[in-house]
Amino acid sequence: MKGGGERCWWGRRGPSPELLLNLLLCLAPLGLLGEETRQLFEFDSTNITTSEPLGKPYSPYSLAEFSWNNISDSLDPATLSATFRGHPTKDPSRTFANGSLTFRVQAFSRSGRPAQPPRLLHTADTSQLQVALAGASRGNRSLFRLEVVMLGQSPSCPSMQEQHSIDDEYAPAVFQLDQLLWDPHSSGFMQWRPVAFSQQQGNRESAMPCHASALEPTLPYLVPQSPIVRAFFGTQNNFCAFNLTFGAPTGPGYWDQQYLSWSMLLGVGTPPVDALSPLILGIMAVALGAPGLMLLGGGMFLLLGRKQHLEYQSIN
Repeated sequence: MKGGGERCWWGRRGPSPELLLNLLLCLAPLGLLGEETRQLFEFDSTNITTSEPLGKPYSPYSLAEFSWNNISDSLDPATLSATFRGHPTKDPSRTFANGSLTFRVQAFSRSGRPAQPPRLLHTADTSQLQVALAGASRGNRSLFRLEVVMLGQSPSCPSMQEQHSIDDEYAPAVFQLDQLLWDPHSSGFMQWRPVAFSQQQGNRESAMPCHASALEPTLPYLVPQSPIVRAFFGTQNNFCAFNLTFGAPTGPGYWDQQYLSWSMLLGVGTPPVDALSPLILGIMAVALGAPGLMLLGGGMFLLLGRKQHLEYQSIN
C-alpha cells in the first residue's frame, strides 16, 4: 500500500517517547508522498566530468511513486521502533526486484547510544531516523543523493552548524557533527555525523562521506499539504530543502555490498552534547601528566645530586 493511510495511535501523556514515535508514524508516510521535492537521485560515477562531478545522472526516483509496507507488520513497542519499507510501483527495469528503500524510526525512553556507528548520543526527547538502501542500482558504481525537506514556522530556514572534536571513539575517523537548529521559539534540532556506511555492520572500513548541501527555501505547493501536518503545525509554514550525497567516486561505496545506510537524530529542546570519552580523557591525562612526572623526577634527581655533592665536601 502507499504511505499515508496508516492509523495513528496515541499515548496517554506527552511529551513521551511513545508520543514522539506516534508523531513520526503519523507524519512519515505522508511526508514520503512528496512531489518533485521528495526524490532519490542516482549517478553513474564511472563518467565524471567537470560539469557532472558525481557522474552521469539517471532518472530520479520520486518517493510519491513508491509503494510502502503495512507499518503494523514492523511496529515493535518493545524497542519503540517501526520500519517503512518501499519500492517503486513502476519498475520496468526491475532495479528494485530484490531491493528496497527503508526508513526506520525509533524513539528512546532514556539517554544512551546505539550499538552501531555513528552512535549518536540520544535522550528521551529525541528520535532516530535511519535511511537504508539495499539491493537496487542501475550501474556498477552508483552514487546516491537524497532530498530532505524541513518544515518550520520561522520565516527563515534553520541554521546549519558544524561542530568539531578531537574525539572519534564512537564514530572512528569522524571528528565532525552537523546539526540544524530551528529558532528558539520552536526549539527543534536535527543532528547527524557526515558519514554513511556501505555495510550493515558499520565500521571504519565501510565508512564513506556524506555531504550536505546548503539549506534553501522551497515553494510550499511542491510539498505535500497533508491534514495531519496542518493540524500539528498550522497553515503558516515555511519549507526549506537540502540534499544529502552519500559516498564519493573513490573509496568505499554502495557497490561494495549493494548497501547504504545513514542515520540522524530529531528532537526538541537543547541538542545533546557529547562529553569527551573515557579513552580520550585517559590519553589526555597521560599526555598532560607525563611532562609533570618528568619535571618532578628531574627535580628530585637534581636535589639528590646536590645533597650528595655537599656530603662529599664536608668529609674533605
